Amino acid sequence: MDEQSRRAGRARTWGCSRPAPLMPAALAVGVWGCASLAGIGGVTFVEAGADGGAGTDATTPNDARGDARKDVTTGSGSGSSSGSGSSGDAGADGGAGGCGTGCGGATPFCVNGTCSANPPSCAPGGDGLTNCRPGDAGTESCCRSPEVTGGTYQRTYDAVTYDGGLTLAADGGPSSLADPARVSAFRLDRYLVTVGRFRKFVSAWNNGAGYVPAAGSGRHAHLNGGRGLSTTTGGFEPGWSSADDSNVAPTDGALACDGLNATWTPAPATQELLPINCVNWWEAYAFCIWDGGFLPSEAEWEYAAAGGAEQREYPWGSTDPGSASQYAIVNCDYPTDSPDCTGVSNIAPVGTAAASAGRWGQLDLEGEMSAWSLDYWDGSSPYADPCTDCANLTVAPTRSYRGAAFSSVPWNLYVPLRFNDAPVARRGTTGFRCARTP
Repeated sequence: MDEQSRRAGRARTWGCSRPAPLMPAALAVGVWGCASLAGIGGVTFVEAGADGGAGTDATTPNDARGDARKDVTTGSGSGSSSGSGSSGDAGADGGAGGCGTGCGGATPFCVNGTCSANPPSCAPGGDGLTNCRPGDAGTESCCRSPEVTGGTYQRTYDAVTYDGGLTLAADGGPSSLADPARVSAFRLDRYLVTVGRFRKFVSAWNNGAGYVPAAGSGRHAHLNGGRGLSTTTGGFEPGWSSADDSNVAPTDGALACDGLNATWTPAPATQELLPINCVNWWEAYAFCIWDGGFLPSEAEWEYAAAGGAEQREYPWGSTDPGSASQYAIVNCDYPTDSPDCTGVSNIAPVGTAAASAGRWGQLDLEGEMSAWSLDYWDGSSPYADPCTDCANLTVAPTRSYRGAAFSSVPWNLYVPLRFNDAPVARRGTTGFRCARTP
């Protein structure tokens, strides 16, 4: 909602705006179409259309929701597995990881214990690797990974009511604050993983004869003396399980999960800058490990999208997203405000929504593609409190994913909303991005 409406005590309501016929089979959890539900962050919410789900580096907001922005272009199934510079960023920045000391300069990424110029997915040699940019200008590394400064925030805020749409409370700031979490500094990739980057991983996997993650890899190695995130039931994240090696199978057939919306092509073509979709949870996790990072926890993703303690309604602040795709690729409004979803043409090159950036510069946190996170979530259980660098790794049938997608209705852009799906699921509306050590 705009600031004038907020301060005047008015609320903005969106109803359903896209029909459901293009949606693949409905998830076992979740409700499709418009319905009457009530709740706050911590329930399964409604979506419409196909099955789906980011501003500038604003550090001095002019209100409680972080509306001030500056130009980012000048900014420096079994599911048993558990599932990088300064406060600015220096180009395609990485982090210390297992490298002992912070990486920087010409070799900013830590990959397999060595400081490198690029992670494997952005090694020179193809489209969708080094030609990303806000507004699709195409001049920076698609692996750029700004640091997210650590802090404390509330995972549940702004109670919402559903009645054929979403009404946001005109509260002048966050309300109904609950479920505090402390998140240490980490890096979160600026862009969703592109088709071009994922192609490098598919080549390394080599039809099952090549790369698979090492057992125990993929932990947040910068936390708790290398033991990683704390689990909500005690202990620490176990990292990759070798029992899940066979769940990594990104074949041409698998990546064509959605005939209308699949972005993968068997050979490099015109879609290398689009976000990859149709990947299952294990493939997202394995990619991030191969690329020198890890999947972000649900708390990390939401912390970055909420702007930390600013508790933003949207990653960019409280400005309505509109239908011009400058804030979010949503509602099938890209490339023009069309009345229907038509397929992959409604998916934009990553970073096209130049005003979408959150507080730390990440783009497309809401809209474009929903994104897998590390945690399990069964669709109804509340957050576990307290949470300090925590993740829910208690085995459940479904994993968490966050953020709206290109075909989602606009009110699904609201940051605290939670979603879940079976880890084996391949959806034309779900992709991912990687996190890295600070």
